[in-house]
Amino acid sequence: MAQKGVQLDQETFCCSICLDLLKDPVAIPCGHSYCMSCIKGFWDGEDQRKMYSCPQCRQTFTPRPVLGKNTILATLVEQLKKTGLQAAPADHCYAGPEDVACDVCTGRKLKAFKSCLQCLISYCENHLQPHYTVGQFKKHKLVEPSEKLQENICSRHDEVMKMFCRTDQQSICYLCSVDEHKGHDTVSAAAERTERQRELKVSQQNIQQRIQDREKDVKLLQQEVAAVSHSADKAVEDSEKIFTELIRLLQKRSSDVKQQIRSQQETEVSRVKELQEKLQQEITELKRKDAELKQLSHTEDHNQFLHNYPSVSQLSEPTDSSSINIRPLRFFEDVTAAVSQLKDKLQDILRDEWTNISLTRTEMDVLLPQPEPKTKAEFLKYSCEITLDPNTAHKKVLLSEGNRRATYTSQQQAYSRHTDRFTVWHQVLSRESLTGRCYWEVDWRGRAVSVAVAYKNISRSGISDECAFGLNDKSWMLICRTTSYELYFNNISTPISGPVSSRVGVYLDHRAGILSFYSVSETMTLLHRVQTTFTQPLYAGLCLYDDGVTAEFCKLK
Repeated sequence: MAQKGVQLDQETFCCSICLDLLKDPVAIPCGHSYCMSCIKGFWDGEDQRKMYSCPQCRQTFTPRPVLGKNTILATLVEQLKKTGLQAAPADHCYAGPEDVACDVCTGRKLKAFKSCLQCLISYCENHLQPHYTVGQFKKHKLVEPSEKLQENICSRHDEVMKMFCRTDQQSICYLCSVDEHKGHDTVSAAAERTERQRELKVSQQNIQQRIQDREKDVKLLQQEVAAVSHSADKAVEDSEKIFTELIRLLQKRSSDVKQQIRSQQETEVSRVKELQEKLQQEITELKRKDAELKQLSHTEDHNQFLHNYPSVSQLSEPTDSSSINIRPLRFFEDVTAAVSQLKDKLQDILRDEWTNISLTRTEMDVLLPQPEPKTKAEFLKYSCEITLDPNTAHKKVLLSEGNRRATYTSQQQAYSRHTDRFTVWHQVLSRESLTGRCYWEVDWRGRAVSVAVAYKNISRSGISDECAFGLNDKSWMLICRTTSYELYFNNISTPISGPVSSRVGVYLDHRAGILSFYSVSETMTLLHRVQTTFTQPLYAGLCLYDDGVTAEFCKLK
């Protein structure tokens, strides 16, 4: 208790100009005391007006008072100095550059404890007391200290803005509502705050739901990483077993395939992790936005709430990942199949020419499926160059233009014997396997041509349906006639209407199980879309029905 009394005394003997203990204290006619040098310096600045005032009570004196040292006060100050205590209050009591200062304090200002929305003044704890004791002040709205109180004043009428114009979306005062905002949809600021508060709550709920969705997506992507790695490991293991049997001839190729698998594994895992990071960043941003909304919801100043609401409540567009599904994945089984076929046909390959075993690129569309292209430019992003495999061509199918064009001819071609060759149906398959997203176009001339896709293991020899495009479950075929189209799959016919054109476009999304055929002229018209599940890589095919009929894979790049 004694310490508290000393603290009160040192504040009493503090000069309100320099905020330090009085030095050579003097008392002026109104009774307030100052350091002699401080009050002289203050009055020197008022010499021009010939009127001298008290810095605290603002009482004026004429002429300039004669100052004399107050010896009793000087003695008390000296005794206070001997206590070793600082005269000024603790620094944390005063307002710093980032604090809201009390508008009533003179000299060095204390920190504001509350701001009054009616008075539009910020008060320290001492000067705020009348708001707790005086009846008319008790009704005033007190909020946390704010430096933006003047933003609550109408610049036109100098009145407190307690209303909100929904028509113009701005805060207004009462006079505005009967003046330039007359006839507008106006409500009290408190009522508008209530309405926006409800909207804010809905936004918070949406954010929480999006956070949960994104966290679920992240878990799915973690499973995807594990699936890719597992599939890659199994593919490496199976490939090494096959290459062990051919080690003396294919040791280098075995190493190449292993390296390609690992490279693709690293690429695919990297893509998944990149998406994980993107979703994690969105979760962080949503949590930050949630914190801002929470802070805004606790803002007591209606006008500040309404002023900040539009910018805080806006949410960025979410990343579209609603279709993320984890299905049994076979990322590298195509590699194993290719190596196995290489073993069986090693003698033929070595006798003709060595072709590189290329990894069939399996795009991980399961992550963020992209919509099917709509414009020609979008389709061309997935265009691929297709050439025909001479080892599959029927002997009455002549290949030309770098094996891009097929022509039906009555004269048999001098093709060598090959197990891949179609022996009855006038068909041919592409050299390239097709997975991922692919787009190609076929120009055709003649009475009828079939544009097809098929699995590699479609039968080749004989007249049975197992060898013909569209008559089995291993191929899909669009018959193009001069007057109509017809789709065949598994020997089931589907008539198709659409503009007949000499050019047909084919779009394949292998992982999504989409195969679409388009009539291509100046515009693209969808003829038919197949939705299924492809279990193997596909190969483009052509079937020619009459002598002189031609079909050519177009160069699109």
